[in-house]
Amino acid sequence: MAPHDASTPENAFEPHVAIGDVTVDRRDVEMLRAIDDHGSMQAAADALGRSYPHLQRRVVELEAAAGDLTERVRGGSGGGGTELTGRATRLVRQFERLSVELGGAADVTESVIPGTVVARDGELATVDTPAGELTARVPGEETGVDVDVLVRSDAVVVMTSDVDADAPQTSLRNRLRGTVAAVDAGETVVHVTVAVADGVDVDAVVTAESRERLGLESGREVVVAFKSTAARGVEPSL
Repeated sequence: MAPHDASTPENAFEPHVAIGDVTVDRRDVEMLRAIDDHGSMQAAADALGRSYPHLQRRVVELEAAAGDLTERVRGGSGGGGTELTGRATRLVRQFERLSVELGGAADVTESVIPGTVVARDGELATVDTPAGELTARVPGEETGVDVDVLVRSDAVVVMTSDVDADAPQTSLRNRLRGTVAAVDAGETVVHVTVAVADGVDVDAVVTAESRERLGLESGREVVVAFKSTAARGVEPSL
C-alpha cells in the first residue's frame, strides 16, 4: 500500500492511502473507527449520520482492494456484531502516521532513555533501563556498557493501558507502561509526553483524532510502543 497525498483548494494537505485503484481517505478511516467503537455497521452508520446501505457498500469496496477489514462476531448478550480485523487496524494506523507527517510535525523530538547493555543479538542489543528492558540498535560488541537509547517521537505509538505490555509481538517489540505527563495539542497534531519511569519520559506525536479516541489527558495510563529498529543506543552525553 503506497501513501499518497493531494492538495485541497486551500493548499492544505489531506492524507490519502492508495490501495490499487481505491483511495482511502479520512472519511473512510472515520467509518472504520466508528465500526470499531460501536461494534456494528448499523450503529456506525447511525453515529456518523450516514445511510447503512451506503456504508456497507463502501466497506465492500475497500475490502475488494485491501482484503478483509471487518469480521462478524456471533453470539453474546448483544447477539453479535462486527469488529475490525488486524488488517483494518494497521490501515488506520498507517493513515494516522501519514496525517501526522502531513500535519507539519516538523518539531519532532527525540526521547533519551538511559540504560546498560546486558545482551546482544547481532546488531540488536538488550538494554536494561529504569523503565524496563528495551531492544535497540547499538554499535559494538560489548555488554555492560552504559548507553542512551534514543527514539524519535514520530516512531512511537500510544495505546491504551489494557494492552498486555509483555505480550510478544514482531513489529512493536518495545512496549512500556506509563502515565501521560503532558499534552501539547495543535490543530491536527498532538505532542504527548509519557512518564515511563522516575525522571524518564517518552515523547510521541499523534493525530487530534487519536488523542480524542484514546482519551489522552494528563494522568491517563497508557502504553508507548516502538520498533527495535526505531531505537538506537549511543554513548551517554556528559
